[in-house]
Amino acid sequence: MITLRALTKRFGETTAVDELTVDIGPGRVTGFLGPNGAGKSTTMRLILGLDRPTGGQALIGGQPYRKLRRPLHEIGALLDARTLHPARSGRAHLSAMAASNGIPDRRVEEVLATVGLDDRAAAKPARALSLGMGQRLGIAGALLGDPPVLMFDEPVNGLDPDGVRWIRQLSRSLAAEGRTVLISSHLMSEMQQTADWLVVLGQGRLIADAPTAQVIAGSGLAVRVRSPRPTELAALADRLTAAGAVVESGGTGELTVTGSTVERVGELAYELGVPLHELASHEASLERAFMALTADHVEYPAGTGGASA
Repeated sequence: MITLRALTKRFGETTAVDELTVDIGPGRVTGFLGPNGAGKSTTMRLILGLDRPTGGQALIGGQPYRKLRRPLHEIGALLDARTLHPARSGRAHLSAMAASNGIPDRRVEEVLATVGLDDRAAAKPARALSLGMGQRLGIAGALLGDPPVLMFDEPVNGLDPDGVRWIRQLSRSLAAEGRTVLISSHLMSEMQQTADWLVVLGQGRLIADAPTAQVIAGSGLAVRVRSPRPTELAALADRLTAAGAVVESGGTGELTVTGSTVERVGELAYELGVPLHELASHEASLERAFMALTADHVEYPAGTGGASA
């Protein structure tokens, strides 16, 4: 289990993580979500002892990382698959990790097989690895000590569709074994299929800690709107936003609205004289739920209108 209690990290006047208290429990895949700058990567670095907290605690199995006697046996992590010696082969990299943590060298071959790196790939120097192969090697390193806690930051970067599916299946199988699995990702569709539970941050603060299904259901239905008149549609978007709805642009002349109803959107469109080519409700999704949750916590919000040249 990962336990965070009032965890805080400040960089000068900037608060990256703000009084974060949450338990990341075993036996489930926990998705770790948030807009850019929300504090996810900083939180992971604090858990691993790579940064020192300004306040509070980050514990792994009840202990801070620096007090773990055999860290790789307690927690495995993939933060940046590119942090490898460029001339060292993948097998040599894993062998060095194993030797430093008292892990039998046979375990290196086991994890290479688990992540699908054959002898030829494992013999390549790190600089010759593709991004996807580097990701697989990083995951092999996380699995090396057979730890009860695993933490992956954007693990599907660089992977093809088969690799993405493999990560999903691996994560779920690890959780089914009773391990704690924490995955940070910006791919909402993949998190919807993978995560049992969600922890969502916004500007360093906890804004959701709940089962995935509950978070999605809380967003309600989304309303899709299309109009041949983008200027008038932008006025409709402004009115809906002022009324508390979350409005996403789907391209020129298209909107997706969460937090309103088909009837209300139609009434406002009629009131403003906006001709509509489509007005329909769609099932809720994690992407729409995420946008609604984090609407007030985005560091660099995008406009609802089309981009200008």
